[in-house]
Amino acid sequence: MWADSVAEYRVGEDGSAGMGSRELDAAGIADPRLRRAYLRCRALNARHGRTYFLATRLLGPARRPAVHALYGFARWADEIVDNPSTVDTAEALADLETCLLHALKEGESEHPVLAALVDTAGRFDMEHALFTDFMASMRMDLTVTEYATFADLGRYVRGSAEVIGLQMLPVLGTVGPRAEAAPYAARLGLAFQITNFLRDVDEDLERGRIYLPLAELAAFDVDRERLTWCQERGSADQAVRAALAHLIALNYADYRAAAPGIDLLAPESRPCVRTAFRLYRGILDEIVAAEYDVFARRAVVPKARRLAVAVPALGAALLTRGFQEVAR
Repeated sequence: MWADSVAEYRVGEDGSAGMGSRELDAAGIADPRLRRAYLRCRALNARHGRTYFLATRLLGPARRPAVHALYGFARWADEIVDNPSTVDTAEALADLETCLLHALKEGESEHPVLAALVDTAGRFDMEHALFTDFMASMRMDLTVTEYATFADLGRYVRGSAEVIGLQMLPVLGTVGPRAEAAPYAARLGLAFQITNFLRDVDEDLERGRIYLPLAELAAFDVDRERLTWCQERGSADQAVRAALAHLIALNYADYRAAAPGIDLLAPESRPCVRTAFRLYRGILDEIVAAEYDVFARRAVVPKARRLAVAVPALGAALLTRGFQEVAR
């Protein structure tokens, strides 16, 4: 039932695919079946998560396959929820969770995305609850179309975003106990997710969903009816702009709260996370620059700014790797 419906691509029988193959060599992944599985996840990341993929280029090659595996699984589940086909969505999601639990228990899977995921989970000793919590939030998307308060939304964001930060933590590495960095990793996952909600108000409304807390919107006399009216006219009115300005201010605060955690990461990983941090926060800057009109166009960080952030970070990442090589 869980159809292989995400974009296909080809890799060689030996699992080779240019840079991806070199990354797998660096990570010590030799099994041809696993190599193909990781390459599938890498292609999903490159195709659907361009900002995220750009940031992963700043990691050492050995760390990248695990990031691609985590992204590939999350993207696959998201596709089931957000792009339903003739297959029953609830049944497909339940089938995915059954396959996930079995794969985590056995430590292997015949499905390429799950094969890479469980291999990564085993290599980095990830708690299985991080994946089951994620699936719980995916199930919420099948029945919940709005959230009354931030507390209500928090239960969804726990599984949809905070656990992603926690999954990433062992891959990125830390300079001290992982538990000290965990709250910051979870907060950064939350910050990224809220930014997505703010950027995608129009798109989510098309799917019948409102992720911004209704109580926060109501304080500015904004409700579903007003949002729908703005969507139909293709422009946010002053009440919606004021509500978004308030929520964006809160989201900026999330980034400030998460920022100290970057210095708790392994030095090699900091340029990557710092770049993702700046690029995602840059989406908020673009919404502000558009005077909070999320219906006129989708806010994206311009390519020139992405490069301006990424190129210096690449230099820092290469320098850090150079120092580490000398130290070894």
